Amino acid sequence: MGAPFPRLFGSALVALFLCLVPVFAAAADITFETAPLQIISTGGKVHTFTIELAVDSDQRSQGLMNRRHMARDHGMLFDFGVTRRVMMWMKNTYLPLDMLFIAKDGKIETIRENAVPLSEAIIDSRVPIAFVLELNGGTVNRLAIAPGDIVDSARISGLKP
Repeated sequence: MGAPFPRLFGSALVALFLCLVPVFAAAADITFETAPLQIISTGGKVHTFTIELAVDSDQRSQGLMNRRHMARDHGMLFDFGVTRRVMMWMKNTYLPLDMLFIAKDGKIETIRENAVPLSEAIIDSRVPIAFVLELNGGTVNRLAIAPGDIVDSARISGLKP
């Protein structure tokens, strides 16, 4: 009588594994190009980052989900291709993030610091923007980045790689 339970349990585990394989495989297929990016403060101080580019819908949907680490001088730039109000969230995102909402000309319009990991609360740009830059939580405070500062990259205003 004891044998059917382990067989049934083993079959359930195999079925669960087979159901999850496509989910992880799809996430693994999404790749991101990297590029240099600078933030120039209104006082003229320059901060340099290496960023990953989220430019298509699959990349923007994946973003930094399921990552546990990101180098201190790295981030991700979401390019929406148009200027519009943007809503983000932190579902399946384990890293606390600072989100910089950026106009088409590279000007930082609004900032959301230390977005809560795994939260499904909506993070609203509040104004129409073209880009969102996600950095490690605490970076905005550490570098004194503020609305009005300028973000420069090849995607935004022509920084040469």
